[in-house]
Amino acid sequence: MNFIVGTFNTPDLFTFTFNPPSTRTRQAPLIITNKSPAIGNHSWLCLSPKSGAGADGRFLYATAWTEPPSIAAYSVKSRGASITPINSKPVRARSGYVCASKSHVYSCGGPTGEAFTIAPDGGVGELVQELDFVDKHADDKPSGALHGDFGGLRHGSHSVDLSPDMRSLYIADIGRNAIFTYSIDNDHANSGKQHLTLGSKHISPRPNDGPRHTWPHPSGKILYSLQEHTSMVDLFTVADDGVTLNHAQGVRIIPADRDPKDYWADEVRLSTRSATTPRYMYASTRGLEAETKGYVAVFELHPDGSVASEEPICIWETPTSGGIANAIEPAPWSEDHGDKEYLAMTDSHEGWVFILSFDGKVVREAARVSLGKMEGGEVVQAATAVWL
Repeated sequence: MNFIVGTFNTPDLFTFTFNPPSTRTRQAPLIITNKSPAIGNHSWLCLSPKSGAGADGRFLYATAWTEPPSIAAYSVKSRGASITPINSKPVRARSGYVCASKSHVYSCGGPTGEAFTIAPDGGVGELVQELDFVDKHADDKPSGALHGDFGGLRHGSHSVDLSPDMRSLYIADIGRNAIFTYSIDNDHANSGKQHLTLGSKHISPRPNDGPRHTWPHPSGKILYSLQEHTSMVDLFTVADDGVTLNHAQGVRIIPADRDPKDYWADEVRLSTRSATTPRYMYASTRGLEAETKGYVAVFELHPDGSVASEEPICIWETPTSGGIANAIEPAPWSEDHGDKEYLAMTDSHEGWVFILSFDGKVVREAARVSLGKMEGGEVVQAATAVWL
């Protein structure tokens, strides 16, 4: 299995190959198989939805921490052995996240967000709409519980995700302690409407939550929201209109004896063994200081996506604080995995890329590889991973 990792501080994309261990091997092999020059430092990556063209016809979209800030597009062939730049387009503020449908790519970061068409060659096409999270919400006061600071990403919008049916868009805004929901009109050029129409601004359950990332259940009926400041994951039911949210559950993702003020939660994802009814929810946190290690928590889910118990199956302490990463991404499931599920986890503190395994009871480290150091001795900071 192959996956791609970007970095926070180098213009490179790394392709990894991971082979799950067999009964004849004592450790899962994880190797870097390709290093591709990139348009800029890429903090977030996403792949175009699968199409009839298969893996060799896929495209990669990335946030680009360039000057001015931009988002970039790449052609990905031969299981990541060939990653070729297509183009990049400027965005108004440093982007923290990108996602893509079959027709559009979306970017979000800090005070603004953008929607672009996807060009026929897979590149970033025409800008069709800009989003403003400051001027149109001037009465809002950003949350004061800010963990770290690298531009507007700490004070505003931080992620953008599509509903499974691609009719709705969800934007988590750390600073405004809210999730913005939008309905999508893909026929906007003919309908005379905007491509994105604000459905609701859903304030988080607690005054200091700081929603960082969201993730939809495959049914589209539940949206998971990771709260950066409180180290909680909240579950919201999604109404039939795709944009109305109602709070249903909340679970703590760090041990009971730990203070959330010492952590900043990072990611929430679902297991991949079933495409329709994931069995587990994974959530990760980072230590706010270098000496504070992070965690990965695992919760069992009911078939409808609700959490079976507020008590996690497992909370695993990560080898480092995670830096500004500790991002987790579950691998596509295969029968070759046996009773295990695997996740990639990236670390910017020491520059590790990890593979974690989960057997239904405990999380373990299966493998790790270092991205090394730059010429000046600075660690190459692993950002996020996407599986091919």
